[in-house]
Amino acid sequence: MNYNGKAAQEDTYDVIVIGSGLSGGWAAKELTEKGLTVLMLERGHQLIHITGYKTAMEDPWQFKHRGRITEAQRKTHPFLSRDYPYSEDNASYWFKDSDAPYEEKQSFDWFRPNIVGGKSIMWGRQSYRWSNRDFEANARDGHGIDWPIRYQDLEPWYGYVEEFAGISGQKEGYEPLPDSKFLPPMEMNCVEQSVKKGLESNFNKRILTIGRVANITTRLHDRGPCQYRNLCSRGCPFGAYFSTQSTTLPPAMATGRLTVRPDSVVSEVIYDEKKQKATGVRVIDANTMQTREFYSRLVFVNASTVGTAFILMNSVSNRFPNGLGNDSGVLGHYLMDHHFRCGAGGEAEGFDDRYYFGRRANGIYVPKFRNVDDKEKRDYVRGFGYQGGASRTGWQRGIAEMGIGAGFKDSLSQPGIWSMGLGAFGECLPYYENRVYLDQSKRDKWGLPTIVFDAGFKENEKNMRKDMMNDAAEMLEAGGLKNVRTFDGDSTPGQAIHEMGTVRMGKDPKQSVLNEWNQVHSVKNVFVTDGACMDSTNCCNPSLTFMALTARAADHAVSELKKGNI
Repeated sequence: MNYNGKAAQEDTYDVIVIGSGLSGGWAAKELTEKGLTVLMLERGHQLIHITGYKTAMEDPWQFKHRGRITEAQRKTHPFLSRDYPYSEDNASYWFKDSDAPYEEKQSFDWFRPNIVGGKSIMWGRQSYRWSNRDFEANARDGHGIDWPIRYQDLEPWYGYVEEFAGISGQKEGYEPLPDSKFLPPMEMNCVEQSVKKGLESNFNKRILTIGRVANITTRLHDRGPCQYRNLCSRGCPFGAYFSTQSTTLPPAMATGRLTVRPDSVVSEVIYDEKKQKATGVRVIDANTMQTREFYSRLVFVNASTVGTAFILMNSVSNRFPNGLGNDSGVLGHYLMDHHFRCGAGGEAEGFDDRYYFGRRANGIYVPKFRNVDDKEKRDYVRGFGYQGGASRTGWQRGIAEMGIGAGFKDSLSQPGIWSMGLGAFGECLPYYENRVYLDQSKRDKWGLPTIVFDAGFKENEKNMRKDMMNDAAEMLEAGGLKNVRTFDGDSTPGQAIHEMGTVRMGKDPKQSVLNEWNQVHSVKNVFVTDGACMDSTNCCNPSLTFMALTARAADHAVSELKKGNI
């Protein structure tokens, strides 16, 4: 569609940010505060902080299906309904799979939000720094390519985003998991404290700490502290956890330089071959299907890992016939995710007179201890960490029991046994053959090509899972638990919702798409700072690293723009 000069001028901004999730929100905040006009494009519908969280204060009995989804919803959400995040209390937040089905050469669970704020509304909020060894891992063992940055490059930016986002946690002085700038930690319950004592007294390099979580424990800016409701995936009207709506959008909007446009499906980045730059983006209105173009000096692509890969792969021109910036041929490759659902659980005795208060929206964390130095040699490289917690069973334990009468009722009025579990998250190596690509022969509701997933875990990950189970059992037994049992529920990519890779960073343009500043090597005014940019996964939740990378890249982009270099 062509526009006259006046229309083009009205649709021109300093920066276009594609995506309003965790990293997109940070990009908008940083760029507007540095004086630039920003257009934020989001394919999902509007979701207003507080008033938009329709189910946030509802009780279980107010839901028609008691939190479960219907058969009709399963039909329209064939992929999303395979797992737990999609439920009756947040159903309106998720994308309808039937509007844009994807293909699986190997099983992949792609969780697509359909709201302003993206997954920042539903994320698990666990927030951990990477160590320098994590950034050196590829170079050390030869898997993937060397990261173009190190911990010291990101350290000040970790601190910068932590202070604003609000991360509660406990300093441990453990080098493989660098300490952050913390708000006061949440409290571990009595069983967790007991297991911590037993575990740490029996193992030299293993620690158990409270989860480092983006739930604030004291008032921060205009946000209230966590209320211990553990209903976070509905949206938090208190602003107690980090989300785009509660944390990064308000200061960005306060500048008067941010325009948010929901229901905007970005189909491609527009590339000008004469200028050798991106000049804007092409957008399809999600409701009217009309196409429109917006223009800018900079483009930040933060559409989430797979969404970002899709946009770049679909941005073709004479200069880039295989996708924008894809001179190396690696665009869409090296798709990664953590493997999990593996560990152990047991029962705790001697705490029958104790209970806990509230519904803490957090668990405990055991950071990586395998392969944290060069002395240890396992039958796999990299490592894993654990998340978990202890609790007492309640009256729900009687739902499946054959019981009736006053005695049965009385027994359920008392709390049940204490139990504790540890579930591991393991690192997945970067493999070239793990990829996403486009099927041009099949089109979605908006006439766009279909995403195809072809990725799986391999021998290194399978070997790691043995230790993930056995080490968990060993630590729980050392912590005094009884009847400890291991489990391996299997895991396929996408299920951990920590997808990374496909638009990786690197020093060499022949092997990567982005440079050390998250710029596309051959299109310097395009930046990618979400999970797509990652060269490896580490074993801990990656979102804090996305935040730090985004703030760092935005600072560099503005500096280069002022110098006239982009």
